[in-house]
Amino acid sequence: MIVSRQSNAAIVPAVMTLAGLAVLVGLGLWQLERKAWKEALIAQLDRRLSAAPIALPPPAEWPRLRVGDSEFLRVRLTVQFANADDALLYTGGSPLRDDIKSPGYFVLAPGRLPSGEQVVVNRGFAADRTYPRPSGSLDIVGVLRWPEAPSWFVADHDSGGSIWFVRDPGKMAQVRNWGPVAPFYIEQESPVPEGGSPRPAALKVRLRNDHLQYALTWFSLAGVLAAVFAVWWSSRRRANEPAG
Repeated sequence: MIVSRQSNAAIVPAVMTLAGLAVLVGLGLWQLERKAWKEALIAQLDRRLSAAPIALPPPAEWPRLRVGDSEFLRVRLTVQFANADDALLYTGGSPLRDDIKSPGYFVLAPGRLPSGEQVVVNRGFAADRTYPRPSGSLDIVGVLRWPEAPSWFVADHDSGGSIWFVRDPGKMAQVRNWGPVAPFYIEQESPVPEGGSPRPAALKVRLRNDHLQYALTWFSLAGVLAAVFAVWWSSRRRANEPAG
């Protein structure tokens, strides 16, 4: 009877330990899956950003473009920047550009293609709000990017619509009265304008990949939990053994 009561009293800790082990090991395996996904993503972005630029897909293909297939695709295009109010995207630094060392603005402006459609172009980084405007047609090389989702906690833009905090070219076009624009935008790489501002640059993949460290942490916690239970179980058995 005593043995039976002791066994029943150990059931709950054992079940809780097994549940904890399942959760911790599951989290570790999930981090290993995330590691493989992150490595594949980095390799894909490296390939796209190092590939030779291709012609910007024609407007008829724009509705069929998808983020997974076209994000960070290097393209070349000819645009003529309109005499319109730019949208200045505030930035304190960029995970894709290591040349930005201080707060400033990315200058986004609508550029008209020879076919008549407009594409929003991130012309580059400006330290302040004074920079020259381009004139005439310009052949540029850039990277195709997609809009950011709005944030529940950060406003899209200031009250005047000139300073922005979210990369949303469609919303920018509405607020700044640019007219219809492509569903994506272009991060300009070249050419660098005379005077160097706004300053475009090639993007670099610098995604953090700490998933192996996280996986080892979860597996280590699982090992600690198993060891604690083993010590507890062993001490309980010794305490309940009949004397000599």
